[in-house]
Amino acid sequence: METRPAASTSTSTDHPGWRLPVTLANGITLLRILLIPVFMVFMLGLEVIPYRDTIAVVIFVLAAATDKLDGYLARSRNAVTVLGTFLDPLADKLLISAALLSLVELGRISAWIAMVIISREFAVSGLRLVAAVERVVIPASGFGKFKTFSQIVAVTALILPGFGFVYGRPLSWYLINIAALITVASGIDYFLKARDRLRLPGS
Repeated sequence: METRPAASTSTSTDHPGWRLPVTLANGITLLRILLIPVFMVFMLGLEVIPYRDTIAVVIFVLAAATDKLDGYLARSRNAVTVLGTFLDPLADKLLISAALLSLVELGRISAWIAMVIISREFAVSGLRLVAAVERVVIPASGFGKFKTFSQIVAVTALILPGFGFVYGRPLSWYLINIAALITVASGIDYFLKARDRLRLPGS
């Protein structure tokens, strides 16, 4: 009896670049996501605990710092995965959104600033999705790193009191407005770089 070779079950997920394992880098990214509700509990739900603002800042900065760590581990170990590519930017946006929304609820920033920053993040995410579908690589710029740094500094200053006043306004007010401007500028820069590559209208 003639036997036929077994049908190949290979799929695109067999390629090393498209695996979905929970690597060490992905585990750190997941940790960043899990720290978000803990951060919000200290920001909004545990008023009786002393130094809760300080604890919240420590959690926020620790979570933000893991972004560099998981990226370094993924690249150095050649363990970039689809799961990590999806979770890493999602974790960043969830963290900054959680911080901004908490600050709005506490009355420390206006809702429009939070909306401007969050809108930029999701607009760029949508553009990245379009670029991924078209298999187009949009080069990163220094704007992105500067944007993230400005947001972290501004949020830290808004959570912790005592940063002083400049011309009658808290220093944190200037920092969050600067962060918002840099965020918008980095978004415009990203869309301009994508315009020619994706053949967007007006390119």
